[in-house]
Amino acid sequence: MHYFLANGEELIIREPETSDAAALLAYFQQAVQDSEFLMTTPDEARQHTLRSEQDLIRSFRAHPHNLYLLALVGQQIVGTLSVTRGNRSKIEHTAEFGIAIIRPYWNMGIGRRLMTHMFRWLTTHPQIKLLYCKVMANNERAIHLYQSFGLVEEGRLSKFLRQPSGEYVDLIYFTKWLDEEIIP
Repeated sequence: MHYFLANGEELIIREPETSDAAALLAYFQQAVQDSEFLMTTPDEARQHTLRSEQDLIRSFRAHPHNLYLLALVGQQIVGTLSVTRGNRSKIEHTAEFGIAIIRPYWNMGIGRRLMTHMFRWLTTHPQIKLLYCKVMANNERAIHLYQSFGLVEEGRLSKFLRQPSGEYVDLIYFTKWLDEEIIP
């Protein structure tokens, strides 16, 4: 899918190919460096390899009930969205999603476009009934985005995460039952 950002740049959203692994690795390491809101630390991100990114892409492509999207401006990956369906019978009606966007492209509507694409994809996967994500309680932009798509706070784990600075942060679970209209 092709879109235009407010700054005039063209945004392309598509699924990755294994040939995207090197660019995906560079993007991931930058995204983790840019944001304290991701679960991975920069040190942990440096342990990722080209091979691990290739394996990740292959894994998503091998499972049609999972989704991995890239957001690209030019040849640069600026954001990703992943959806992973529950892999056991008691939770196969659920799917967890996550989004990351590199800092220079925050507040440009990329997260909204990725979420819209995800909800369209979900209409073709009716076996997924419950969508959820985890978000740090201090990530106000993400919380606002999720709420605008009808996700609601389901639960909170107090001081669940410890930042490298030593600060503790609550983790919030957001959910949306998909028997409702799913594209806002």
